[in-house]
Formats: sequence, structure tokens, C-alpha cells
Amino acid sequence: MNAKVQIFNRSGATFPVRRMHFNFDDVPEYWMSGSAGLTHFMTALSALFPDGEKLFIDSVRAVRDYPEIKNNKALQKEISAFIGQEAMHTQEHVGFNASAEKFGHQVRKLERITGQYIQFARKNFARLVRPLGMTQEMVDLTATTALEHFTATIASELLRNTHIQQLMSNDTMRYMWLWHAVEENEHKAVAFDVYEQIFGRGIKAYALRNGALVVAMVLIFALQSYFVLRLLNRDRKLNLKELGMIYKYGYSPSKGIITGMGREMLMYFKPGFHPNDLDTTQLLAQWKKNLGLEENSDFS
Repeated sequence: MNAKVQIFNRSGATFPVRRMHFNFDDVPEYWMSGSAGLTHFMTALSALFPDGEKLFIDSVRAVRDYPEIKNNKALQKEISAFIGQEAMHTQEHVGFNASAEKFGHQVRKLERITGQYIQFARKNFARLVRPLGMTQEMVDLTATTALEHFTATIASELLRNTHIQQLMSNDTMRYMWLWHAVEENEHKAVAFDVYEQIFGRGIKAYALRNGALVVAMVLIFALQSYFVLRLLNRDRKLNLKELGMIYKYGYSPSKGIITGMGREMLMYFKPGFHPNDLDTTQLLAQWKKNLGLEENSDFS
């Protein structure tokens, strides 16, 4: 496994910032069980992350000096750790995406499409809700809150679903995705807490965050599916065999990662919901031990 982990003082936050050093040079073209379909499914997700996580960082950073949270020292420490973790996710997914270019998969072009897609969506959604008094900063925070629920939910499913873990046959990629999954669950409540501190818990706040989740899920599904089909088509592997493997991996009732997310995704619509209602404490403790991600570790 070509990775090195350095864990830094968390300075009072409830989770640390880990500096990762992955080497993707030896990752094979079809690193997920030798399947083009499964590999491209995950590569399509990875293409969403650099600009998606930049949105998360920018949206939280833009409001951290709002009077509602400026003097909340505990939350400010969480925000700093959140930004640190998301910056590392961006760095490592950029590294993997670049490594896939050597096989001719043009993932950088997909990253650029993602960036354009995000800018189009956020600006047009802002125009739609401007009569409600929402600024662009608040639109971005609302979107981040919803998308963080999605990333935490897909992450917890990845940590639980042994079938999917077994399909990740390359050690470097398996470690990268599991590390990312652990950290998404560690900081899953930060954007939500910022949102509630600024917007409160009233009907308007509830309606806005739920509306944002619905819109975000439709857009993510459309873009990620387009990326998968584009990667397969360019690879001349757009066929029933590969699509069938994607269906089983992503959408089958018994083993699919997307279908497995259903219950936790719907929890977001519950009045009074908080991300920590979905308790992953023991799950994270086990995986941090398995991956050598505990504090005071230097794991190579």
C-alpha cells in the first residue's frame, strides 16, 4: 500500500487533520476487481470531489466570521479541522485523477465540467431564492450542508458494506477510499452546525436545507451517471456486462452502495434531525484502528 499518514495536533477540535501521501504510480487501469464499469463508477465519483470539496471549504470559510458563530470557539476549531481534512481530500483525489490520465481517461476534463456545473447550479439557485433574502454565501452553505449529508452517508455505507470493500482489489485505492470515508464521518456535523447556528431551526431553515438536498441529489445523479457513460464509451466498454456490474454494485437491493444509503439519506428530512443522530462512533473506532488512523500514529 503506497501511502504514508501523518496525524497533526487537532488544537481542540473533536477530530484531527491527517496529512496523506499516496503514490498512485502502480495503480492499475481497472483497479476495482479488474472491471472497467466498477472502476469508472468510482472514477466518476472522484471527478466530482476536487471542485465539490472546494465548494465545501469556501462556503464554510465565507461565513465563519458571521456574528452568530464568530465567538463560538469550539465551532471555530471544528471549522478549521473541517477545512484541513477537506483540503487533503481534494489533494489526493486530484492526484488519483491525474494518474488516471496515463490510461487516456481524461478525468481532468471531467473535473472542469464539474466546476462549470457547480458554478451554473449555485448561481441559478441563488437567483431563484433571492426573493427569500438569501445571499450567495447562504446558498453555498445550504448546498454544502446537504452535500455533506450525502458524502457522510455514502461513506458510512462504504465502511459497512463488505461486498464493496472486497471489490476494491488494489490496496492503495482501497485505503484511499476508506480513509476518505472515515474522515467524512468524523466531520459530518460541522457544516450542519454552522447552518443551524446561522439559520436556526425554524420552518424556513428546514425547508431550505431539504430543498437543497433534493436538488443536489438530482444534479449529482445526473452528472455522475453522465461521467460513467462517457468514460465507458470512450473506453469502448459501454456494454451490458459492465452496466450489469455497475447495477449490482450501485443499485441492487441486497448489495448496492446507493440503495444501501436509502434509510440514512431519508433521515435528513426528519424535523429535528442532526447528523450525530446517525451514530458511527464504533464503526469509526474500528476502522481508524484497522487503517492506522488513530492520533499519535505515523503509519506507512
